Amino acid sequence: MSRTLWTREQVLELFDRPFFDLLFEAQQVHRANFDPNEVQVSTLLSIKTGACPEDCKYCPQSARYNTGLETERLMEMEKVLERAREAKVNGSSRFCMGAAWRNPKERDMPYLVKMVQEVKAMGLETCMTLGMLNADQAGRLADAGLDYYNHNLDTSPEFYGDIITTRTYADRLNTLENVREAGMKVCSGGIVGLGESPEDRAGLLLALANLPRQPESVPINMLVKVKGTPLENQEDLDDFDFIRTIAVARILMPQSHVRLSAGREKMNDQMQALCFMAGANSIFYGCKLLTTPNPDENSDMQLFKRLGIRPSGVSQKPDEMAEIELHEQIAEQNAPKPLYYEA
Repeated sequence: MSRTLWTREQVLELFDRPFFDLLFEAQQVHRANFDPNEVQVSTLLSIKTGACPEDCKYCPQSARYNTGLETERLMEMEKVLERAREAKVNGSSRFCMGAAWRNPKERDMPYLVKMVQEVKAMGLETCMTLGMLNADQAGRLADAGLDYYNHNLDTSPEFYGDIITTRTYADRLNTLENVREAGMKVCSGGIVGLGESPEDRAGLLLALANLPRQPESVPINMLVKVKGTPLENQEDLDDFDFIRTIAVARILMPQSHVRLSAGREKMNDQMQALCFMAGANSIFYGCKLLTTPNPDENSDMQLFKRLGIRPSGVSQKPDEMAEIELHEQIAEQNAPKPLYYEA
């Protein structure tokens, strides 16, 4: 089915609208396509940390920067499955596994395939982010049952070369094409606060919205400044500019899940509430995103309760019952647990 492609002028016009007019339209689009009181919850686990050969200026996992990050080999299967079980108990519906690679090697593929199969068997949606994929690798992961593949565009085509030089924008688009051809769903978004201009934020969303098929998930990350990376002293992005980015993403990609991703630990509850109002309806859940901090599960559940929203797939319950269950879940999570591998 054909669709109208967005123009740069249209996207810039959205960014220039009065803030509340923009949020009002974004909320209308959101309500037309989703339950406004549901949020999709995912957990992200680093299955292989550090020593990446790429030069992404924001990334503490790059081998080119001295960030004090301890590198880890590919995680043992049982440790991954234990974390997946824990994520499911804590309310996640999707389990995402990330490896700091330029691309997976052939020797890794059987192990990754088995990992997908085992996590899928738990009843969780599965997602991976492993760097670039060729068509054969994408096909094998799809055959194993991988639901989503994450591969971000990061920023606009025009600003991209200022942030990354070791792979091209075309490389990223090629991986997304391989993922689509294999039949998997696409998770692709970007990072704001890299020092990009408002035109670059528009350019990122334009590139995502005008893909041959829009991504099912669109993670919007706020730069997490890590000491030792070239962007450690980057000026903070204005909170309202971030919320505007969420709202424009919702309008441009009405049927995509727009996800609050990295940087959420720096957002107060009021800012997160405005992001949900602007059309965000997915979060990463848990204390760490690959190597950077994230709000803990208790804080998220308490915020959900205050806003009257719930994780996708959780039916609405009477207030009293919901409150009892919330306190039971918090008590369970605060109970002593065995020490698991922390990626």
